[in-house]
Amino acid sequence: MKRDILTFLLFVALAAAIWYGHAMQSVRNTRVPVLIQYTGKPGSIGLAAPGLPDTVLIEVRDAGARLNAYHRDPLRLTIDLRSYIHGEKGTIHVPSDALRRSLSDILQGTSRLIGTQPEEITCAYFTEQEKSVVLAFEGDVKPAAEYQIVSGPTLNRKRITVYGEDKMLSTIDTIYTEPVTLSDISDTTNLRVAVAQQKGLRTEVDSVDVEIILERFTEKKFIVPLHVKGVPEGYRLRLFPKEVEVSVRVGMNHFAEVQPNDIYAYCTYSSERTDKLDVDIQYTNPFITAAWAYPGVVEFILEQ
Repeated sequence: MKRDILTFLLFVALAAAIWYGHAMQSVRNTRVPVLIQYTGKPGSIGLAAPGLPDTVLIEVRDAGARLNAYHRDPLRLTIDLRSYIHGEKGTIHVPSDALRRSLSDILQGTSRLIGTQPEEITCAYFTEQEKSVVLAFEGDVKPAAEYQIVSGPTLNRKRITVYGEDKMLSTIDTIYTEPVTLSDISDTTNLRVAVAQQKGLRTEVDSVDVEIILERFTEKKFIVPLHVKGVPEGYRLRLFPKEVEVSVRVGMNHFAEVQPNDIYAYCTYSSERTDKLDVDIQYTNPFITAAWAYPGVVEFILEQ
């Protein structure tokens, strides 16, 4: 019984193989999509809805194996619009004979083009006004614990050209990216972000590259003298203590480049304060990203 089942399955597999081989060799018609890419359109030229088709469906006659290859690896056709755009407005018209000729050129020699859908490409065009505006990042970037942002988010372009009617362009000076949220990142990050589109306006590019540079940070501590500001003329202010411990946050790559003379600790006298003053920190080193003092409040005596 088991042997009979195996024999039956063997004949089924053999029949399927013969059928498949025949199908791959037999000539027939099928429809395959062709992806269309357009070049040569000036940035100031706008297209009336629904625009230019990005896909053309063609009927092709060939052996099954070739037709399957067309489905696995879609055909691509590039159409240069420079010869179809004349003047500030008009109609882009790729006639059926020119379209069929271009499509036939990308087919294999054994394939025959039977038909196309659509048969021709037509789209009205017009000239839009343009304006250069600032391109800005929109989003929230949070580094992981013990990491800090050294640079960024930085866009690969600072300005962008926007197209539209004058009344729309006059109301806009900045275009933003689509909102981006990044959390717990711990390494330099590069990503492509879409440009936010506004109704009635068109941007020269749909997306931009963004770079965010991170590094691990650590703390470095110094004992520095405490200075005082705002003491009335004829008076002397004595602080207790006269020095404070200052902790600074610095990237590990620049740890050695931060020194005590990069830090200035001070208090500002106010007649409204009677016994204690807050400690403030200033720093000039660009590698310091944060600083705090201990103690943060000191006592004082005002002497005449």
